Amino acid sequence: MVLEPPERLTRTVTAWEGEAGRRWLARLPETVAGYLDRWGLTAERVFAAGGQISMIVLVRTDDGTPAVLKVGMVNRETAQEHAALACWGGHSAVRLLRADPEQGVMLLERLHADVSLRSLAEPKAMLEAAGVLQRLWVPPGAGHPFTTVEEYTGELVPLLRERRERAYAQDARPLVDEALADREHLVGTASEAVLLHGDFHHGNVLAGDRLPWLAIDPKPLVGERAYDLAWLVRDRLATLAAQPGSRAAARRRLAKLADAVEVDPERLRGWSRFRAVEAGVWSLSVGDTADAELLLEFATWL
Repeated sequence: MVLEPPERLTRTVTAWEGEAGRRWLARLPETVAGYLDRWGLTAERVFAAGGQISMIVLVRTDDGTPAVLKVGMVNRETAQEHAALACWGGHSAVRLLRADPEQGVMLLERLHADVSLRSLAEPKAMLEAAGVLQRLWVPPGAGHPFTTVEEYTGELVPLLRERRERAYAQDARPLVDEALADREHLVGTASEAVLLHGDFHHGNVLAGDRLPWLAIDPKPLVGERAYDLAWLVRDRLATLAAQPGSRAAARRRLAKLADAVEVDPERLRGWSRFRAVEAGVWSLSVGDTADAELLLEFATWL
């Protein structure tokens, strides 16, 4: 069976990864077919609303068990996804059944892909999300393969400084300077190192059968909990921005999340600003001005 990549995947990989992405997309149908055969899998259908740089195929194993074949581009953020899932062993995260890390291929337990925490009202979703995230924060183990927050954000610093000088970022320069200062202070005073999800938001927590909610799609790092929680602070940002008193609402959300998981609110505020500004300037660099403006405005609220 020849399965073609969905339009969404083709669009994002082409836009984000350029020529390397186009070459990967050209090989993708053959790669998927090879793993279906090699691992004794029967394809049911491609999940069109799947990953932004990965193809998701709903499959059954040779004994009829429903599963998911995930074939993704390997980059700095995704290279250790399999290692994080193995470390968690299905505890509050999707269970890894089989992997070929060098090729970015994983066989995963099947969850309810159409039911994420976004299906819940925000207060309930935030409560469930905080519980899942806390259970993921485990010691990474001696000799772990994961990049640290200090290393990862250190690589972002020169990119952020270079983009700061571009014409598109002229109005954002004061925010960039504040974000860089936040990052320097935070990495210089960090005192904990746990395994982090790295990309934790409501859309990356799906309903399961073993447990009510399970995390998917980690971009694992090792560092302090406030870094991981920062992504959750800005979840459902468009909805947050549309409501009256959005600035005060954002600050209340930050305070509630910090209190719920016993994280220093000032450290959470700093990482929330840094991550929002970095993402906002990246969005400017790829011409996504709507997202950029929203992210940078959010950073000013904090």
